[in-house]
Amino acid sequence: MHILLLGGTTEASQMARRLAQTGLKATFSYAGRTQSPVTQPLPQRIGGFGGVAGLVDHIAAHAVTHVVDATHPFAAGMSQNAYTACTQTGTPLIRLERSPWQPQAGDRWHSVPSIADLPTALPDDPARISLAIGKQQIGLFAPYPQHHYLLRLVDAPEAPLPLPKTTVVLARGPFRLKDDTALLRDHRITHVICKNAGGSGAQAKLDAARALGLPVIMADRPKLPGDTVASSVDQVMAWLGHEAERGV
Repeated sequence: MHILLLGGTTEASQMARRLAQTGLKATFSYAGRTQSPVTQPLPQRIGGFGGVAGLVDHIAAHAVTHVVDATHPFAAGMSQNAYTACTQTGTPLIRLERSPWQPQAGDRWHSVPSIADLPTALPDDPARISLAIGKQQIGLFAPYPQHHYLLRLVDAPEAPLPLPKTTVVLARGPFRLKDDTALLRDHRITHVICKNAGGSGAQAKLDAARALGLPVIMADRPKLPGDTVASSVDQVMAWLGHEAERGV
């Protein structure tokens, strides 16, 4: 058995620790979008595969028997490539997926179908926006330069940002309610923009928005392929044991 773990999330790190504890042969794959990824207790590879064809070649070259997709819920491109490559090669695939956030009493959420719909949901008048979507889609907000944007990033931007009014805070989660409440208050934030990533690592901003009475504009998750889905590391381990007993 050789497990390819597609990672980059808290759940992926939890999965890596469990695999290391059990001694199963596994490789942890990072997309390479952060400069200093968290070190894992498994052999690591960093960087893309080169699309479906590259992933098919990697599965064959490294005798991969199982793939665990523990990428971000919005990493739709990687999840689609993994599904297609595993279908072509007959490799068992499971997606380790955290549950989406659900609104609670006191929340002022406005959901939009996709990340591309977030900018048009902003008010026309200048506002102070906590833009909690990572760095990949920042350019979507360039046509709306009247707002001031607060960005919290893992790494400092390597190029000038396409937003004229921006404050960048460098930090790595998980984040605490006390700190996120202070961050939103100190920067006089009026709106929080985010993706429905789920999990506990970034939930503090939603709890802080609720406490401060701030509106949250949230993008729904993309539809991902495949029906074999786990919500916990234990479920993935049970799936791996079931597959191993069958000799897959």
